[in-house]
Formats: sequence, C-alpha cells, structure tokens
Amino acid sequence: MTSDGSPYTRFRRALETGNETLVFAAARELPHVGLDDALRICLLLRDGDRERYERAAVRWLGRFALEARGVRIEALRQAAEALDALPDRAAEAMERLQGLCVEHGLR
Repeated sequence: MTSDGSPYTRFRRALETGNETLVFAAARELPHVGLDDALRICLLLRDGDRERYERAAVRWLGRFALEARGVRIEALRQAAEALDALPDRAAEAMERLQGLCVEHGLR
C-alpha cells in the first residue's frame, strides 16, 4: 500500500474526480470491480462517448443477469430500459437500477 491509500481508495477518489482516465487506471489495479462500482462507471461515462457508454452498460447488464439472485426477463428489461435512460434521466434511472440490485440481493 502506498501513501495514497489502498487501490480501492484510489479508485473511489478517481470516481469522485469524474476523470475517465484516472478511473480506468485505478480500476486496473483492482482484483475485481463490484457491480455497484461498475454502475458508477456507467454513470461517469453517460455524458461522454455514446459507444463507450453503451459497451459499459451492456457489460453491466450482462453481469447483473449473471450475479443477481432470481433474476427474470422482466427485471432485465427494466434494467436495460433504465440504462438506456441513464444519459438523459440519471437520477430516475439510478434509483431504478439501485432498486433492482436491492431486490435481487446485490449491493
């Protein structure tokens, strides 16, 4: 551990800056990026390159499908719709995505 803190601390600080380059550099130091942090990365990317956001959102949706307990097609549909809305209606979309995560035993 450096004087800058743990890799996760550096990652969280990078997220707070909103700097994509710093976030991805810090994420590469982590052994695993949790689904909640992957969603924060999607939130960060929503205002930038639409294709990059889309790739991150699809990866997040795939992980949600695999990691969520008892997930069904309807929940995946709702998550996909929320991810699609995230660039334009971030607060509403994040609330829905976080609710789906709680419903399906994810943090």
